[in-house]
Amino acid sequence: MERAWSRIWKAAALALMVSACGGAHARCLAAHAPCMGSGKLEHGGRTRTFRYHLPPQVKPGAPLVLSLHGRMGQGKGQAKLTGFNAVADEGGFIVVYPDGVDRSWADGRGTTPADQLGVDDVGFLTALADHFIAEFGADRRRVYAAGMSNGAMMSYRLACERADRFAAIGPVAALMGQALAGSCAPSRPVSVISFVGTEDPLVPFEGGPVRGDRGPVLSEAESREKWAALNGCEAGPAVSQEPDRAPTDGTRIRREAHGPCREGSEVVFHVVEGGGHVWPGGAQYLPKAIIGRPSQEADASRALWEFFQRFQLP
Repeated sequence: MERAWSRIWKAAALALMVSACGGAHARCLAAHAPCMGSGKLEHGGRTRTFRYHLPPQVKPGAPLVLSLHGRMGQGKGQAKLTGFNAVADEGGFIVVYPDGVDRSWADGRGTTPADQLGVDDVGFLTALADHFIAEFGADRRRVYAAGMSNGAMMSYRLACERADRFAAIGPVAALMGQALAGSCAPSRPVSVISFVGTEDPLVPFEGGPVRGDRGPVLSEAESREKWAALNGCEAGPAVSQEPDRAPTDGTRIRREAHGPCREGSEVVFHVVEGGGHVWPGGAQYLPKAIIGRPSQEADASRALWEFFQRFQLP
């Protein structure tokens, strides 16, 4: 009987999602052109909102990327910051920009409004992926999570707790929370690509409390080595200096990669030397005095997609 009620509940939830979002989805599918839409999803007693972008003539089996905004952000701003829509059009994948509760994600540090309210963001984001799998036939084996700052820390939590659903993650401008690192036990290897700045004024590169006493994080080296251990990487890091693509911006990128790792997974961190709390190649969203030096040494969105597309779930 319990299983029967579970099936009934899931069917009702799906029906509600379709009724709330189906019209907009249908219009996007019929457009046969790049299309930006929005929708709602009921989860955990809350009406959750999201925006999404479909590439031209999206087909069943398309990969799916969830792109998570930072603290005080929203999905609309994340789309502008990252420029992921253009990459999605070229790569043929669906990109979704969900909105966190009170502009935050429950990433496990216990300091964000979402964490303090007990929001089940792991459940919400997994359900959101299920929604796009059901509505558009997105490929269940090729679901990825990228994020900025608080959203990046949320992507780490997804990898720790739902490794069965996310094939790879791309945290940007964040490191792994110490509390999450202590409990992280992914059910399978999850490939990780990351961009972090050495002069980030908010998330300390060497580890410690996030500015504003918002919970301690591991250092860059500890975060990278944690995932190398979780993924069973045999060697590393292999360190290389990337070409100086923007000589006047005051930054350089050092690539640190571990491998080979279990089940073909990889761990690749890009250290933005001189970089601040920014999305490399992305829009300048706050003054340099607040977030540090921007970097044009890489197009982080394009790099994340090039990395993601090499991995899928069994």
